[in-house]
Amino acid sequence: MTTFYLTVIHRPELVPEYLQKEAEEGKAEDIGRSGVIGESLDIFRTQQRVAHDNGIRTTIQMTYASLFNEEAVALAKADHEKYGDEIGSTFLGIQCAQFREKFHSKELAIWLFSIEDKRAIVDEVFGKFQEVFGFLPTSTGSYYMDAELVNYIKERYPMIKAAVATCWEEGPKAYHNANNSWYTLLDGGPWNPWIPSKRNIHCPASDESDDIGIVAVPHLSRDLMAVFDGPGSYYGTHPQNILRGMVYEDREIPYFMNIVDQYRAMARFNRGYSYNMMFVGPGWMSKSGRWEADYDFLLKSYEDGMAYYGQLKKDGQAVDLTVSEFADAYRSDRPYSRPEVSLWKDILYGSKRQQFWFVDPWMRFCLDMNQGGAMVDLRPYAAKLIRPCGVGTAHIQDASYPFLIQSLYRAGYFTHYAGEGAVKSAKFGHAGEEVDLCACRTQASFSEEGDTRVVTLDPVAIEFEKFTIGVQSVFRLTEGTGEIEIVRKIVQTTDPEAEVEINEYLTACYGTTEYSEDLTGVRLTLNGKFGTESIDYAYKSREAAVDGIESAEAVVPQVDTKLSMRSDAADTAGAAAGYFREGIAFSPMYTIGIKKSITGVGELRTWLKVEKAS
Repeated sequence: MTTFYLTVIHRPELVPEYLQKEAEEGKAEDIGRSGVIGESLDIFRTQQRVAHDNGIRTTIQMTYASLFNEEAVALAKADHEKYGDEIGSTFLGIQCAQFREKFHSKELAIWLFSIEDKRAIVDEVFGKFQEVFGFLPTSTGSYYMDAELVNYIKERYPMIKAAVATCWEEGPKAYHNANNSWYTLLDGGPWNPWIPSKRNIHCPASDESDDIGIVAVPHLSRDLMAVFDGPGSYYGTHPQNILRGMVYEDREIPYFMNIVDQYRAMARFNRGYSYNMMFVGPGWMSKSGRWEADYDFLLKSYEDGMAYYGQLKKDGQAVDLTVSEFADAYRSDRPYSRPEVSLWKDILYGSKRQQFWFVDPWMRFCLDMNQGGAMVDLRPYAAKLIRPCGVGTAHIQDASYPFLIQSLYRAGYFTHYAGEGAVKSAKFGHAGEEVDLCACRTQASFSEEGDTRVVTLDPVAIEFEKFTIGVQSVFRLTEGTGEIEIVRKIVQTTDPEAEVEINEYLTACYGTTEYSEDLTGVRLTLNGKFGTESIDYAYKSREAAVDGIESAEAVVPQVDTKLSMRSDAADTAGAAAGYFREGIAFSPMYTIGIKKSITGVGELRTWLKVEKAS
């Protein structure tokens, strides 16, 4: 039994950024221009009609500006009565004459205000909403809402049960794609719904005491591979995003349907549950066209996308819920420890590449099968870092959750010059030859054993000068442990007498952008049956190794995180050795690892654990 949930959110944005042309035309700004308002309402009305014609109910998230427009309010009330659409509130579209008169600010994003202003804006928006509709909303949202903002909302307005809380991977890539003008970074959160932590909106709650009190959903359902590699604003369940990315041919958008189908397929990995969302305003369907597309194509793409949702519903393959209804359904069957999992395949270029994504209250990570199952992203959710953003905080525009590994921002395996990049992988060596699994392409399959999710990679061939071995990797993820069990098996060899060293390693740092942070004070430790070694990071290129390794550890106080690797091969001297390697300023990384030598066939089994350091 599988259930594919769908939420469609429309917002009557009366001052949409994409319709404002005054600045580029040299005209004086007029955010109350009647032509813009009239066109925006026409488009909102069209979007609502297209959804209803296809049997899809929507959630209408009213912008602050729309609360002052009688026609917008009447449209929302009418569709609520006739179709059962939910009327919610959004903190997008706050800019209007009334807002500027009251708050004296041109700031566009609620998360960038000071916490005092955030609270005042919430009270003003919700107060106006109640004045207009006679009740308070049960869902809200923005592109991003930090935990401080949501905690206030939930405390003051306990009826709120759901929110659009972040964009998936809208970080430096989105910033660069917007001509270095999108001064807001939102990397590091889940791609699918989650119950957020009170400490940080990106992190899933660990238990009831950590539960912030809402169900969070992302802004759009993104292509988990294309968005990791490139800008998120091209690849998601927003038909005009797809036009923006030119991912279409002959005015058809099969790529949209492919994304929807990939999300439907997540039911195979998530106990029969899958989810998809669309969240759009009128600015994308300007009558004068947008991007290289004319209005007719903009409209057609929206009709085609909604028609696919409608057909899935008619066929009994989709359940359309309002945002608040979905929050209730999600909470009805969601243990805090349950992970969100996806084995994503390339639907943009049609290659055989796969990535495995995993989120739980302890970590978020990604494995790339084009790099032999290398871990190319790791976020330490166990730390539950308190990182408010906005004016008056230490991270005004940077709302990202820090990474320990992010191979695109920190070089990964394929480095240009001296040094190392951030990645977790394994190397196989013999007599001076060494091959990293990052250089081996493979495919993966997914299975479950009770509460353990298993990712099994197809064996790869590693050729040394005089013999060849077959290597298989298996990742085992037992729910509620905060650990990843990693098995590296030599499953065959053409020389049973040859000795091969397996080197399981992790090279990491921390940060939210491409630019290096100060690693001073990171503590590297080796605990073994036959000795202990430890240093505090100081960019001195120091190395150490210990036999009979019990654990190799890195404590990163800057992000309150402890990483540790352990092995099942610490029984006797020489069975397995642990090591660490300190980087230099030119290559600001640290490496911890465990090595074991095998003759013939055999395996090295290690566990990677992510913990809060303090």
